[in-house]
Amino acid sequence: MRYKILQVPFDALTFNKALETLHGFLQTERNHLVITPNPECVMLAQRNKNFLHILKNADLTLVDGMGILLAARLKKLPIPERVPGCDITQALLESSKGHSIYLLGAAPGIAEKAMYSLQKQGINVLAAHDGYFNEAAEPSIIEEIQSLKPDILIIGMGMPRQEEWAAANLHKMPCKITLCVGGSIDIFSGNVRRAPHMLRRLGLEWLYRLITNPSRAKRMLSLPCFAWAIFYSIYYKV
Repeated sequence: MRYKILQVPFDALTFNKALETLHGFLQTERNHLVITPNPECVMLAQRNKNFLHILKNADLTLVDGMGILLAARLKKLPIPERVPGCDITQALLESSKGHSIYLLGAAPGIAEKAMYSLQKQGINVLAAHDGYFNEAAEPSIIEEIQSLKPDILIIGMGMPRQEEWAAANLHKMPCKITLCVGGSIDIFSGNVRRAPHMLRRLGLEWLYRLITNPSRAKRMLSLPCFAWAIFYSIYYKV
């Protein structure tokens, strides 16, 4: 089942069920768009109708941020738990080592570093390309992906660029899954550290990110806006 939070649909899945669904996608012949929105993403969709359209038409939309889960509980929606993009991607790669991967995103050199790190874990990463490419370089990147035919395309170029690029090129990619996961490539490379496990369990990874990277402060302004929008939607039943 899917439930809407501020117009954005979310699949009501546990982590294990989401992973099972992804494995099911790998057994099919078409490409599936998978997105993991957080509150910032939801608020952006209120202003960007094309972005909202992409979210509504994704094959799988998973609850990434703790704010989304809290909103679901306040609205009494039966969404069971968070399915963080980085965690579900790592679990998918570790449980699908017979499948091939292409990494697209992060700064120059980071995607390659992530590729080597994942390859050391026995994960079949075919190639990687940074996300700082211009329009002129795009055809050669698409051609490389088409020639390699990876089963899973992981895109980490920041929202909404990664989702817009994925949606625009979904039909061109000979993949089974196109997964938009923000900064996960940076994490896989070791260039960015995740919050300690306890903070993640408490849903405070956003706070760790803010402390370790104060430049995110402006982006965090979307959180009180999201909270206000949720309370407004509950009060006025919209």
